[in-house]
Amino acid sequence: MSQPPSPDTHILKSAWINVRMRRTSAAADPDAPFRRVALPAAWDDRAAAAVADLAHRDARASLIALADSWIRPISVRARRAGIVSPLAADLHALLRDRRGTFVGEHGFVLNLAAFHGSESGFDVAGFAAAARLAVTALTVADPSARNLAIGVADLARLLAELGLDYATPAARNVAAGLLALLRATAECQSAALCDRFGALTIAGAVAAAPPNCVIPGLAAAAARAQAEAAANPVRHHETLIAIAAPTAVEDLLGVETGGIAPAFAPLDDTGHLTATARARLASLGLSGEAAFAQLLAGHNPLPPVSAEAHVAMHDAVAPFTHAITARPSVTGPAPTPVTRRVLPARRNGYTQKASIGGHKIFLRTGEYADGKLGEIFVGLHKEGAAFRGLMDNFSVAVSLALQHGVPLQALVESFTFTRFGPAGLVEGDPAVARATSLIDYVFRTLAVNYLGQTDLADAEDEAGDTLGDGARERAPLLPLELPREDGPRQRRRALRVVGE
Repeated sequence: MSQPPSPDTHILKSAWINVRMRRTSAAADPDAPFRRVALPAAWDDRAAAAVADLAHRDARASLIALADSWIRPISVRARRAGIVSPLAADLHALLRDRRGTFVGEHGFVLNLAAFHGSESGFDVAGFAAAARLAVTALTVADPSARNLAIGVADLARLLAELGLDYATPAARNVAAGLLALLRATAECQSAALCDRFGALTIAGAVAAAPPNCVIPGLAAAAARAQAEAAANPVRHHETLIAIAAPTAVEDLLGVETGGIAPAFAPLDDTGHLTATARARLASLGLSGEAAFAQLLAGHNPLPPVSAEAHVAMHDAVAPFTHAITARPSVTGPAPTPVTRRVLPARRNGYTQKASIGGHKIFLRTGEYADGKLGEIFVGLHKEGAAFRGLMDNFSVAVSLALQHGVPLQALVESFTFTRFGPAGLVEGDPAVARATSLIDYVFRTLAVNYLGQTDLADAEDEAGDTLGDGARERAPLLPLELPREDGPRQRRRALRVVGE
């Protein structure tokens, strides 16, 4: 006779039944092997990489399976402890809506931006309910734990959606009000669990929440929660609230900024505007085109946040936490964003045709009005489509680096003596006699024509599977170290990288 399905199975199916899923390949980092990952279709590749990172090595890399591995044991323990509540369903829903989830064994993070809707505003009641849920779940998971770490993330995005400048007192009041409500609610829930799990400590005094806040109902909710917490100071936990460094879990929730940090850059890893930047522009009534026009006119509509503003935010929320990351330093000025120097529409340059080991290459350059190099294009004749595509994208990357101020000298030092075929004798370019690769040739000829650098060591022919036996590779690593046959670069050929 078959066993009936457990209550958690029904909860799992009902929580994710209307969520369309997708499968993709993802890796936790560039050196990790790719795994097949299943996650909601609306979630991006950063979330997929987080699933691959967080899923157990032997488990399926599925978000639902991952969530079930966290939540099901807690649900079972809760039933055994006689706790009657939709604990599992609420935890699945919280993750499904990207509002929050577990961080390690004793931590939980709440995504502040996910509690805000453009029409509904900030869900104060939902935020408080999530705080109670986090305390209950972590306590059931380990009743002996006296120190929990419930934190928040993506404050910068929430402030942008509220139309608040991070550096303003109004923004700090929002952050302080949220942390005050979070701590007081968590302390009340910790007190409520004492009857079942035992009382361990007496809470101390806490600063009063800000009396004014642009989020409707937040100040009043925080004041009520603080009054209730003060009325019953007995706690099951010594610490509850912590602002910590972000982990892969924040990527799982779609978080752009960890903790209370400002948005340090308006662009994401793909070169597109972040959701925080888009929200900020929308609050200013600026389209992308209008923002770009302002930028060209010399006005940055998304200026970087100063170190002083970050410190002020840290000081505003610190009284409502039990632990928080180190206070930001203000010893120096805030970093200035690197701007791109746009090339003129009509530009000078040259086209060089050459042959390396019998393989034709065309190098075309673009220059600024002052004669400095601003872009390169590398065309290949006999190579395959994949190699040509890689070289095309490499050319774009080098051009962007030049236009953002990376010195050509630094690129020459990085890319000369790179070694892969085709290589060998160079024909058609009197500036370069031999090259160890196509890329080596490109930067040798650029060094001659734009830097006047004719003293580069000669390229030597070597077998394709060596790490380098030429004069360049035998060069000493330290100024006073004499070249020798078994020098440091020679000995490296005996080393191998192995995994765990």
